Amino acid sequence: MYETIDYKVEDRILTITLNRPDRLNAFNNAMCEELIAAFDRADADDGVAAIVMTGAGRAFCAGADLEAGAATFDYDNRADRPNDLGSPVRADGSVDYAHPSVRDNGGRTSMRIFESLKPVIGVINGPAVGIGVTMTLPMDVRIAADTARFGFVFTRRGIVPEAASSWFLPRVVGISQALEWTMTGRLFPATEALAGGLVRSIHPADTLLEAGYALAREIVDNASPVSVSLTRQMMWRGLTQAHPMEAHRLDSKLVYARGRSSDAKEGVMSFLEKRSPQYAGKVSQDMPEIFPWWAELPFGG
Repeated sequence: MYETIDYKVEDRILTITLNRPDRLNAFNNAMCEELIAAFDRADADDGVAAIVMTGAGRAFCAGADLEAGAATFDYDNRADRPNDLGSPVRADGSVDYAHPSVRDNGGRTSMRIFESLKPVIGVINGPAVGIGVTMTLPMDVRIAADTARFGFVFTRRGIVPEAASSWFLPRVVGISQALEWTMTGRLFPATEALAGGLVRSIHPADTLLEAGYALAREIVDNASPVSVSLTRQMMWRGLTQAHPMEAHRLDSKLVYARGRSSDAKEGVMSFLEKRSPQYAGKVSQDMPEIFPWWAELPFGG
């Protein structure tokens, strides 16, 4: 079904594996489209309660596939660039920057991960460079192998950070750290990623995936899928709120709505009865009526 990724669901955990090991899982147009399709599929599947994303072989993702050489970032001259959208270059040579073909594929991927209705854990098993690291920023938690290396290398390739990383990275690690990594464009080890707040923990390579699954299992076995999905969107989208009263208004509506649900009753009674909860609510059909509360914003918020 997929050419560049592997999609496997087991016991309510979806594992998405970037699967071009011969190219160090380098990112190309096909991978972009397949990742977007995979997240669409996961959102629609109530059998998926958490997503773990990793890479095949010794890399997570080595960045954009540079096979096109000097034309790698010159989209109008890329042989593999989809041409069904046409060119943004007008007859007079000026550029229509609102044209859909101008849109960055890394950004399309990151925005789709951001919009996920399921929690996403990045299990970074090896080098994560360029889009290989920026696509992990909208993931909820990142863990890394002790052998992993990272690089926001854009300035060293004559371009600028992509994949909405100028929004995500300062929020994840702070502005000063974000600027140091992006302006120098240097590679750095997992220990520095941990110290800078980019990853939550580092692990021996042979136990990394197990650690990722353990974290996913903690969510899947104990938390209401609907509540997890709402919480994820509340936190990410709350980063742009100008005043805590905005959060209070939203919290109040969602607590009221969820308090009337069977999940809230189950959450309390399972705690009192000292048993594992059995939540019946489904992300596909049991979201509160105010969801999505950001729908009135441009481009879906």
